[in-house]
Amino acid sequence: MAVIVVAEDDPDLRELVTLILGQAGHEVVGVGQGDAALVACRERRPAVAVLDIAMPGDLDGLAVTRALRADPATADLPVLLLTARARADDVRAGIDSGADDYIAKPFDVGYFVERVGRLVADGRPA
Repeated sequence: MAVIVVAEDDPDLRELVTLILGQAGHEVVGVGQGDAALVACRERRPAVAVLDIAMPGDLDGLAVTRALRADPATADLPVLLLTARARADDVRAGIDSGADDYIAKPFDVGYFVERVGRLVADGRPA
């Protein structure tokens, strides 16, 4: 079982993603803001971080991703952006921020679980 941090400001969607990943056998740490996601990633050392881009507060998902990449302790943490922003320039900005994967909402549950599973399996570099 892998620990996965999910940062999503919509509580209903956060609960749904937590349920989906829990049923896939993962332990989920759900948070509603970017600063909480950063703390959770640093404290829990998850296998993957799933981040929404648009979150309230000082840190959106792109800023969290950049902060994770800048910290040697979390620089290799796989990040999947799960967001309603689906334009090509949004995807490019997400990947440029350091994200490993990008899925637009609404999303196919099977595809989402597969992508998270692949990131878990790939793991952190040795």
